Amino acid sequence: MFAVMKTGGKQYKVQSGDMLRVEKLAADAGETVQFNEILMLGGDKTVVGAPMVNGAAVQAEVVDQIKGEKVINFVKRRRKHGSQRTKGHRQKLTLVRIGDILASGGDKSGVKAAVGAGSVAGVAVAAVAAKAAPKKAAAPKKEAPAKKAAAPKAEAAPAAEVAGVEPTNLLKEARGGQPDDLKKISGVGPKLEGVLHEIGVFHFDQIAAWGPAEISYMDDRLSFKGRIERDDWIAQATQFAAE
Repeated sequence: MFAVMKTGGKQYKVQSGDMLRVEKLAADAGETVQFNEILMLGGDKTVVGAPMVNGAAVQAEVVDQIKGEKVINFVKRRRKHGSQRTKGHRQKLTLVRIGDILASGGDKSGVKAAVGAGSVAGVAVAAVAAKAAPKKAAAPKKEAPAKKAAAPKAEAAPAAEVAGVEPTNLLKEARGGQPDDLKKISGVGPKLEGVLHEIGVFHFDQIAAWGPAEISYMDDRLSFKGRIERDDWIAQATQFAAE
């Protein structure tokens, strides 16, 4: 039996026992996580989701948190500035071993959902775990496991849908009439840079100051859901603003 699942914006065809590298998850080595976005199940009977297969899930054990191969990005601007810049990047990944493939009952298994470390839900899960840690020692031994299991489920679900809030640092024009070259950010071309200018975004420090609510708002305005987090605009803008 095999399954086609989705995580980190990518799709993977997996079978029990496969070793897989996925975008970094909010989980520690040795933990068991569950992927709930299943697009297709294959085997004796093929089931295709619309778009997801209800109740299906793939469980996996987190083996390690690793980094991908180094990618070198070389930028040379010959005509205007005569400058050049070399930057290396290693993508953060999570190595997992595929375990059980559930055709049904995945929504009732009680296994921790696999959440990306950079997503809003992943940040919420980490925050809840940090708050629950000191209470574990003080609470009675019989009650501690129940409270620990219930807390992430109760608070993580609403955190995934953050209401968009318009950034307060939008400008009517660039400071000093000189906007930053937003095309330095991966995924931003001339057309998208023009849209950002129309909204009121001219400088890297504006983007670097956005939080989850502002990111949700800008995703809706740009009609590219998830691009800001997927391409890590905040980290890139922070680096360029410091240069």
